[in-house]
Amino acid sequence: MFKKSACYLSLLLLTAPLVATAEDGDPALVQTTLAQLSVACPEVAAGVDFPTMMSLQAFYQQNAGQAVWSDDERLMALRVQLQQLADDGLDPTRYSLPVEGAAQSAHCVDIAISQRYLQALYDLRFGYLPQDRLEPVWKAYPQPLDRQAVVLAIAGPGVENPAEAFEQARPTLELYRNLRGLYARLRQQPLADWPPVPGGPLLQPDKQDARVPVLAQRLFNEGYLSAPPLLTDEHYSPTLVEAMKSFQLQHSLQADGVVGPWTVTELNISPAMRREQLRINLERMRWLAQDLEPDSVLVNVAAAQLTVYQAGAPVWQTRTQVGRAQRQTPLIKSQVTRLTLNPTWTIPPTIMREDKLPEIRRDPEFLTRHNLRILDRDGLPLLASDIDWEHPGDLMLRQDPGPKNPLGKMAVRFPNPFSVYLHDTPSQSLFVKGPRAFSSGCVRIEQVMHLRDLLVSPAERARTDTLLATELTHEFRLARPVPILLGYWTVQADNQGQAVYIPDIYGRDVALSAAHGRAL
Repeated sequence: MFKKSACYLSLLLLTAPLVATAEDGDPALVQTTLAQLSVACPEVAAGVDFPTMMSLQAFYQQNAGQAVWSDDERLMALRVQLQQLADDGLDPTRYSLPVEGAAQSAHCVDIAISQRYLQALYDLRFGYLPQDRLEPVWKAYPQPLDRQAVVLAIAGPGVENPAEAFEQARPTLELYRNLRGLYARLRQQPLADWPPVPGGPLLQPDKQDARVPVLAQRLFNEGYLSAPPLLTDEHYSPTLVEAMKSFQLQHSLQADGVVGPWTVTELNISPAMRREQLRINLERMRWLAQDLEPDSVLVNVAAAQLTVYQAGAPVWQTRTQVGRAQRQTPLIKSQVTRLTLNPTWTIPPTIMREDKLPEIRRDPEFLTRHNLRILDRDGLPLLASDIDWEHPGDLMLRQDPGPKNPLGKMAVRFPNPFSVYLHDTPSQSLFVKGPRAFSSGCVRIEQVMHLRDLLVSPAERARTDTLLATELTHEFRLARPVPILLGYWTVQADNQGQAVYIPDIYGRDVALSAAHGRAL
């Protein structure tokens, strides 16, 4: 069934006939059957809620009130498109078409087929699972969209050419198209088979370890080794190390050849779950396609990666560091409106309570060493000696600009209720790691000045350079706000059509897969 929509006015605007689908016949007959659906077609009515009924009424009005699917050639073309939805990670059986028989009239069957047609277009365009319940995105400037009207604008003319209708509904996002191509190819292949790799201490290159034969077999089974390994050799040889580095690169891990907990976790994800990962991320990318604007900053939180889009194409990419599992970076759609140059850092309450206060209690010099000032809620300075650090009360800790400030030279601000922003960082060495879930929720940016250059005009760049040189804190408002989207996905296809897997740092894949099973 269609999802509920906040507004159906645009459906009524689509009631003028757009396509005549039959040369004769009484156009009132299908409309009459539809108006009496619960009596005339009880089996069909069981799957039709109010939004779906509104869509069906508008659909048939678009088509002059006539039966739509009496043409065998058109119906066959629809069947072909529904079967091809398997390449989009959708289950064609969800849209199985009824056949005319003694139990149902021709008009009941036609209405049922139209309902499947509209539902398939909706799911392909917007996704079949409720993102707002599973992986919600907080939006600073929500813009209501009458999704049924969007589908009807495709569906009405599309009855003459279902292939064109489905192609129009399918997201054009390059991330989606590339992943769809990969999934379409791999789903036709038999699942691989590989043995689980036991956990244990870090396995360093050139060491001996009883797990090496299993590890070698695992790498060979997925094609990272060209020759079958010797199952008695426990030496972690250079050949195995290079194969492991290739595996790590393809799984968004630090490609150092060292086998640690994250590498073991990725090695032990089953072939079936890897296949499932592709399918559920197609659903995520259907969601993503609705929110990504042509000129945007896009952060994949799972991959800790930022991409700048201009005119719908990626123009620059950099690494980030995101929130660890206990302090997750939220999913957000907003607009970058200002830059904080030479920022101070006011320590958030959670970090102060859980991280800083224990340090201060252990080390009285902690405040001085980290250049932290104590302020009351009015911003007035307090003396450390006057504070009962076991019960400090309502105070703030603020760090002045400088090389030790965790926000570095710049913070990139956008409205949201989570106090989350992008920022520079002195912790540059962590960018070579993988995964990169190190922060308390904010997103640390590698090469933040390059990002600045892509957000501002040449005149704004010169002005911000001047303000940065003062080493004083300045708030700089952008002349043109830039959309920003923080999303989450755990696999994508590279330029060669190969899968690049991403550790599921927040453990969301299993829940999304289970939700799909419940939705069938």
